[in-house]
Amino acid sequence: MIRFKTLTIVSLSILAFSLIILAVPQGQYTAQAQTEFDHFTTGFPLEGLHQNLECDSCHVNGVFVGTPTRCVSCHDRAGSIAASEKPINHIQTLDECDDCHTSNAWESLLRMDHGSVLGDCQSCHNGIIAEGKNPTHVQSSNQCEDCHITTVFTNARFDHDGITGSCVSCHNGTIATGKDPSHILSTQNCEGCHVVNDWQSITRVDHDEVIGNCSSCHNGSIASGKSVNHIPSSNNCDECHITNAWLPATFTHDEVTGNCVSCHNGTIATGKNATHILTTNVCEDCHTTNAWTPVTNVDHTHVLGSCATCHNGTTATGKNAGHISSTNVCEDCHISINWTTVNVDHTQVIGNCASCHNGTIATGKDMDHISTGADCDFCHITLNWTTVSFDHDAITGSCSSCHNGTIATGKGAGHFVTTAECNECHTTDNWVFSNYSHMSANYPDHGFGRLACNECHTSNNQVIPWPFAAYQPDCAACHANDYDMNEHKKYENPSTVYYTVSELRDCSGACHVYQDSSLTVINDFRSNEHRPTDGDFD
Repeated sequence: MIRFKTLTIVSLSILAFSLIILAVPQGQYTAQAQTEFDHFTTGFPLEGLHQNLECDSCHVNGVFVGTPTRCVSCHDRAGSIAASEKPINHIQTLDECDDCHTSNAWESLLRMDHGSVLGDCQSCHNGIIAEGKNPTHVQSSNQCEDCHITTVFTNARFDHDGITGSCVSCHNGTIATGKDPSHILSTQNCEGCHVVNDWQSITRVDHDEVIGNCSSCHNGSIASGKSVNHIPSSNNCDECHITNAWLPATFTHDEVTGNCVSCHNGTIATGKNATHILTTNVCEDCHTTNAWTPVTNVDHTHVLGSCATCHNGTTATGKNAGHISSTNVCEDCHISINWTTVNVDHTQVIGNCASCHNGTIATGKDMDHISTGADCDFCHITLNWTTVSFDHDAITGSCSSCHNGTIATGKGAGHFVTTAECNECHTTDNWVFSNYSHMSANYPDHGFGRLACNECHTSNNQVIPWPFAAYQPDCAACHANDYDMNEHKKYENPSTVYYTVSELRDCSGACHVYQDSSLTVINDFRSNEHRPTDGDFD
């Protein structure tokens, strides 16, 4: 709708202008029309060089309607209007002349609108039409826009994809940053290790580009060097290692500067195994560099341990299965010529006496020896068997196994009749009765020393003749006559009732007083009224 109204106004303006022209004699309409008509109302104000043009320069044959307003419609050799046209050597652009030019003159460029340029940057910026690369420009393709913007050349966004030269053609320390003084010795082929994003992000070190030897870089400063636990060796890393990785290494002993044990210590390289004999660390006195086994020669002067460190039945012949229990100081009994010539040194025997004196290796216990699991030297001495210092702690059998009246003194004729072992009443120090503690729950502790044994055991026998056997094993079995019924009320409603002896046969139990005969509500809580250790019933 807006466009339609605009066209209508323009059309009316042109119609009015045409009527004025027709009303004026030929030859006079130009100056008069320009004076009397406001060309601004057509939507195409006359500015610059257009102000001085005759009307018919644009309105050919007096045609006003449809006169083009775009520059290229007039300034084109194919048009009907004779106006200057785009030269043959004009840069490739769109036909929007006013994007760059003004109506004052073609040469007076208002601005350079790169948005209207059709060709690439280099089609203009070739050093002829427009400023091109300067002599110090980096070697690159002609795709200027990969790095530069149309506003200014200097603020470049660098794109290495357009570079045709090698890295060092720029990164030489003059045009762009080059190697710093601490850079490793290498060729100038930067891209062998670096990427274009930044110097620090090294994708890999291409050792083919390195000029120096390994240790010129791998010295612990520029690059990782030997670790603290590296074997003592020369600095010819490549004798053992490859450039892909430190490990695995192809080892050569030719570069080792230390002795065997400086590497073969169980940390850096395989050392002595757990079963190796105790020796000095002069490996080469027994082994060769070809292989650990077989050992060409055992040099006993380097053996540090005792005989048994080797003669243990694994490394070398050791004790046989029937050997007595002893220390491993073989040489205290045996000689180095043979095993069978023996001088027994009992100070080296670590087994107990019975390990030899078992009736097989040496004389053991006779048939009537008392039962014991202890070693012989608990009672015997090494000079003879008969001198005995008896120690009851060594006896494994019961007291009665010896104290039976045959092997050793047994019970006397008036001894208390019991199946209990002697040590329940006696100690090994003497026979005098010391103590007996009733462990049965049927006989609560009455307090030691309060009652003599025969006050209950009246028949001198462990079987008690209970006075009131019906109540055994409770208190009433002895104390039924001591029971006072009147002191043990049970309830008073509907009538007074008392506990019987049978109900309270365990004197230390409960005897509560209930509210009535239903025995559901307790009026008086009573428990533990009597204790065996009290001495009486009150």
